Amino acid sequence: MAQHVYGITKVKIPSDFSDAIQLVQENFPSIDVEEFCESDRTLSKVNIRGNENLEIPLNTLIQYSKITNELTINTIIYPWDFLATVQKILYNEITEQIISPNASIAPSSIIKGPCVIEDGVCVDDFCKIIGPVYLSNGSFIGMSSLIRNCVLGKETKIGFNCEIGRTYFAGNSKISHQNVLLDSIIGENVWFGGYSGTANVLLTRGNIKYAVGPDLIDTGTDHFGAVVGNNCAVGASVIILPGRQVPSESFIQAGTIFGGTEKKF
Repeated sequence: MAQHVYGITKVKIPSDFSDAIQLVQENFPSIDVEEFCESDRTLSKVNIRGNENLEIPLNTLIQYSKITNELTINTIIYPWDFLATVQKILYNEITEQIISPNASIAPSSIIKGPCVIEDGVCVDDFCKIIGPVYLSNGSFIGMSSLIRNCVLGKETKIGFNCEIGRTYFAGNSKISHQNVLLDSIIGENVWFGGYSGTANVLLTRGNIKYAVGPDLIDTGTDHFGAVVGNNCAVGASVIILPGRQVPSESFIQAGTIFGGTEKKF
């Protein structure tokens, strides 16, 4: 994005962020990449036209406007910022239907709106996909499921008769039959048993709060589900209450209401 506006000659990235370093090296071989160590390891530095420096947080969405020829930088701090960013990217970047010839879409299923459906994706009978949606390689959508405004990472498997809305999947997760996952972030290698779900609205219809350390942070939204870490297993008939975090490597017993009924939430 920045190349549309600036002539970038060098990118300096904190040495702890090896994934970011590799991404730049692989995708922009003409740009020098330099690692650096600082007490604040959250910034990447970009050399512009060889003279100026631009500091950008690594957890940032950079958007380019062809109309104004300007960059807009949005910093992502909290999980709800990330979900809002995902939605913004979906609506701004996915504007048409791009379906791989190597994807399998059942004739009885409906795809409505813009989408990207990659190689090896299988959409079973009587499903409805409402865009904008991004379905990565090897994803599977089970019979009679509804998928709307989502990103599914590679090898994400959605079972029979599920509703998945405004949710981000990192990939390699398996969601069993008749689950409802809304406004949530699902990490890698997560398992959901049947009849489970993430609630996304309070009975009071007020803003949802999210625990960050000892503090409760107002998300600024009345629709927010759960953040489920990597390698979690969620049993059958589990309800995760709004604004809850399920730590990585967690196992939630079948029939659990995760998060209790604390009024403060």
